[in-house]
Amino acid sequence: GADSCPPPRGVGVRSPSPSWDGGASSGAAAPGPGSDTYKGWLYKWTNYLKGYQRRWFVLSNGLLSYYRTQAEMAHTCRGTINLATAHINTEDACNIVLSSGGRTYHLKASTEVERQRWVTALELAKAKAIRMMNEQSDESGDEEAASQSHQAQGTLRLLGSKLEDLSTCNELIAKHGAALQRSLSELEALRGLIEGSEKIKAVNERATLFRITSNAMINACRDFLDLAESHSRRWTRALQYEREQRAHLEETIEQLAKQHNSLERAWRENPAREALTAAPNAPERSNGGEGAPKEEASDEDEETEYFDAMEDAFITGSLGWNHVSGRELQTLRLRRTHIPDKPNYSLNLWSIMKNCIGKELSKIPMPVNFNEPLSMLQRLTEDLEYSELLDRAARCESSLEQMCLVSAFSVSSYSTTAHRTAKPFNPLLGETYELDRLQEHGYRSVCEQVSHHPPSAAHHVISQRGWTLWQEITIASKFRGKYLSIMPLGAIHLVFHSSGNHYVWRKVTSTVHNIIVGKLWIDQSGDIEIVNHRTKDSCQLKFSPYSYFSRDVPRKVTGVVSDSAGQAHYILSGTWDDKMESAKILQSSRGSSEGKQKTVYQTLSPKLLWKKYPLPDNAEKMYNFSSLALTLNEPEEDVAQTDSRLRPDQRLMEDARWDEANAEKQKLEEKQRGVRRRREAEASDALDEGREYEGYQPLWFTQRRNSITGEINYVYNGGYWEAKDRQDWSMCPTFSDPGLSVMILIRFDTFNALINKVFTPCCDGACS
Repeated sequence: GADSCPPPRGVGVRSPSPSWDGGASSGAAAPGPGSDTYKGWLYKWTNYLKGYQRRWFVLSNGLLSYYRTQAEMAHTCRGTINLATAHINTEDACNIVLSSGGRTYHLKASTEVERQRWVTALELAKAKAIRMMNEQSDESGDEEAASQSHQAQGTLRLLGSKLEDLSTCNELIAKHGAALQRSLSELEALRGLIEGSEKIKAVNERATLFRITSNAMINACRDFLDLAESHSRRWTRALQYEREQRAHLEETIEQLAKQHNSLERAWRENPAREALTAAPNAPERSNGGEGAPKEEASDEDEETEYFDAMEDAFITGSLGWNHVSGRELQTLRLRRTHIPDKPNYSLNLWSIMKNCIGKELSKIPMPVNFNEPLSMLQRLTEDLEYSELLDRAARCESSLEQMCLVSAFSVSSYSTTAHRTAKPFNPLLGETYELDRLQEHGYRSVCEQVSHHPPSAAHHVISQRGWTLWQEITIASKFRGKYLSIMPLGAIHLVFHSSGNHYVWRKVTSTVHNIIVGKLWIDQSGDIEIVNHRTKDSCQLKFSPYSYFSRDVPRKVTGVVSDSAGQAHYILSGTWDDKMESAKILQSSRGSSEGKQKTVYQTLSPKLLWKKYPLPDNAEKMYNFSSLALTLNEPEEDVAQTDSRLRPDQRLMEDARWDEANAEKQKLEEKQRGVRRRREAEASDALDEGREYEGYQPLWFTQRRNSITGEINYVYNGGYWEAKDRQDWSMCPTFSDPGLSVMILIRFDTFNALINKVFTPCCDGACS
């Protein structure tokens, strides 16, 4: 209903006349002060493509609603504005502008007379709505509280009406009871009915008792009404107070969440951290006593903790870290915030892709000019950028609320793709990637490329904050000439430790458009079904594909969270590149629109689940990387020799040495093809000789059948982090050709400790 931009002036339209308490008419009378409903046709501004469109408007009970047709009044309302809080403006002879709470309607009548009728009706309705709101609640101007007060008063009026009905019934009972008693008394007075007189007397007593009981009933009802009337205002005020407190608490929690995110980014980027890292032996802040270290605060309940100053926030470890003391805070590593700018090399993509139509993307030889300096394993790890959503979900007591947060997490993994049109490096067979954020965010992540054709990667994450996630993703991709389709295959599993809730979902299709000509852009489309296999709750998410002719917002995502019986409880809405919100469903109804059956939900106000972090400064010069992506390829000590950070072609590309990176990439791919041909020959020889041939086996993951999905996939078999703690990578096979190690002797200017470190992959040379 809200207009994204105002309409141009001078657009003329014809509009049928409105009417009071009726349909459109050609000669409607001016509105009268006693009327409650006003209906008629007006023209509403939609967009620059369609301009003003004819809509049916209904003004009733202080609300202005509109529909495409009169028939839609039975099932589908297109928008509503509450006039009690609206501003009414008349721009020119025929225009009306209504605005309330960020929503604006630009309306147009055909004549000045019709416009004046509507303005008069709107002003009267607004005054009446404000007056009713003030009468119902002396302390609140809130629309929702006024509605609740109106409902309470309406309930009391209904009770009064029912009481009058009861009084009428009581009078009738008394009247007929008295008549019955008179008849029975006359019968009793008759002589000759000695035996029947006793029975008649008993009936008479019962009739008297019936009348007494009915009187007691009506008195009890009257007492109830008196009590409800005496306490109704106090109940209304108490309800309003609770609503205000809840709204204030929700606003505070949202502000704290934003503060938490901004503080964490500030901590990463603030040079003041160098003082902490440079002085590991510096004494901690004391609590007033000498030698008594200050008790560090925990942010385990970060949504209800308040911080008075930035300095205290840093010292108390309120940046999302779980039980991080001041001494531990001093040892946290400084993460980088910049990488070398992307060189401005021009290359014609079509000259490379035109001979590859219909081929698998992983089989197309591509120069690094179309890559970004990250591997697919690192891109897979980027799914954890908003891991705090899972931390919050782990603390949820309601499985349905937990489902909302899990759904938001599944959408958040696409937020970095909106401007990331470059292709990540295809991982070499046996290549690994670790991300240890135990101190900062409480989790450890490890990936391994477990198959080369088809390319498949296994991923395992365990968090100290109550959850474990694992997935095996196989990338299927096809080049179609005008666009490139990327289809991730495989399921994502998420388990919460305390409840045992086990969620499973799959990713949607990504499409890269304008391959031949124009600016590259990415779209996500398809459906995601998230299922909690313990409670059988589910969420159906729909990623709407972009359409030039659609009136929906681009990159739109909608969803419904349902329980095991299929009853909907929450509506999810947002976009995959910005935010997601949830709204609790109060009631639902079935209707039809344009010949289609639709379910209409009445919900509470939406609440923010997730909001995308802003990109770093000059991100467009750094491959549009997020703050997390900038750190993924940062050199680390003590990682496995197969880690993606040690790939020479990828490192050279990040250092803006693209010509050298292309040469290195070609060598690595040629060596990999040679090892694959050797293995194929060995398998053929084994088959001819009638013996078994064991193919390549990943080091850190093992194939198992999943009891839920029934699929055979790779799961983490343990041992990686223990090997890192021991610094024992002896289980990793080395190159059979000593000359290959010369290619891996690369110097990291920013990390001298890695000089002369040999890249020894876990794949018998297949990954180099």
